[in-house]
Amino acid sequence: MPVAKSAPLFSSPSVPRLLLFLLKEIDYPQMSAPSKSIFKKFWRSLLYLAVVFTVCVGGYHLYGWNFVDSIYMVVITMFGVGYGEVHPLDATGKIFTMFVIVAGTSAVVFVIGEVIRFITEGEIMKAIGELRKSKQVDVINDHAIICGYGRIGQILAHELAAAKFPFVVVDLDDGRLALAEESGYLFVKGSATEEETLQRAHVERALVLATVLPQDTLNVFITLTARNLNRHLRIIARGEDPSTEKKLRQAGADEVVLPAGIGGMRIAHSIIRPAAVEFLGDNRGLIGEELKKLGVEIDELRLHKHTHLVGKTILELQNLSEGHLLVVALQRANGNMLRSGFIEEKLQAGDSVIIIGRVHGLPPALREQVDRQEVS
Repeated sequence: MPVAKSAPLFSSPSVPRLLLFLLKEIDYPQMSAPSKSIFKKFWRSLLYLAVVFTVCVGGYHLYGWNFVDSIYMVVITMFGVGYGEVHPLDATGKIFTMFVIVAGTSAVVFVIGEVIRFITEGEIMKAIGELRKSKQVDVINDHAIICGYGRIGQILAHELAAAKFPFVVVDLDDGRLALAEESGYLFVKGSATEEETLQRAHVERALVLATVLPQDTLNVFITLTARNLNRHLRIIARGEDPSTEKKLRQAGADEVVLPAGIGGMRIAHSIIRPAAVEFLGDNRGLIGEELKKLGVEIDELRLHKHTHLVGKTILELQNLSEGHLLVVALQRANGNMLRSGFIEEKLQAGDSVIIIGRVHGLPPALREQVDRQEVS
C-alpha cells in the first residue's frame, strides 16, 4: 500500500487507551465480585472493538483514502451493510478488506454477546440472590420482624445485628430495601398491613414484631393484623401522637414507644441533671425508669453553699444517710467527674453527688441539706 504523507488522525491510540484506563483503574466498590467480573468483560469487549476499528481505519488511511471514506468503509464492512467499495481496490486492498470483515465482525459479535451476557447474568444473579435470601428467611426462627426501614427501623436493625438477634425487615420501598440488602439484612418486600407479607416473614414463629412506621394509622393496622396471626407474639409499636397509644394497645400492642416523648425527656434530663446523665451515659433516659420499677432511684444531689455537708467526706455522707444511699460518682463544681477513689474526698459547695438508693427514706436533716434532682 502507498504510504500517506500525513499521519492519520484516528490512528491515535487515545480511544483504546481511554478504555484501557477504564478497565484497569476504575473500581466499583458498590458491586459484588461477580458483578465486577461481568462489567470488566464488557469493558474488554469494547476495548477490542475500539482497537480493531482504529487499526482498520488507519489501514485504509495509509492506503491513501481520506479520513471520512476510511471510517465509512470500516463501518459498512464491520456491520455487514456491504454497499461496495468506496474506491477501487487492488489485491492488497482486497486482502486487507477481508481482514476487516473477519476482525470487525468478530469484534461486533463479541460486544453484542457481552451486552447480552451483562443483561442476562445480571438478572440471573439478582434472581439467585433473591432466592438465597428467601431461603434464609424460610428457615429463620425465634426472630424479630421490623416493619418499616426508615430512620428508626435502620437504628433498630443496626442494634439487633450488633446483638446478633435474628430479624427480618419488611418494607415496600425499593430504595430502603436496597440499603437493607447492602447491610446484609434479611428482608421481605411488601406491605406489612397485608397478612400474606407477614406470613412470608414467618410471623407465626417470630418472638417479637416492631412496627415503626411514621404513620400511626398504619401501625395500628399492622398491630391488629399481626395479633390476629400470632396471639403469643410480643408487639412493640411506635406512636407519633400520644393519643394513639390507647388505640395501639387496644389493637394488641404490648408496648408503645413515643419517640417524641423520649426525645423531650432526654433533653430535659440533660438540662436539669447533666451530671447524672453524663455518668450513666443514658442517651435515652430509660435507666432511671427501669430502676424505679424495682423501687430504687438514681438521683443527683447538689450541695448548696450553705449546707453543713461542705467539708465532709463521701464516707461521712453515706454514714449520715443511715444506709439509704450508695454514692457511685462525684462531680466537682468545675465539671470534673470522679467515678472511683472518691470515698475520702471532701465535699465542696456546688458539687453533685450521684447516688443510688431510696431517697425518700433519707433522714429529714440530710434531705434539707441538698437539692435533689431525681433521674426519672
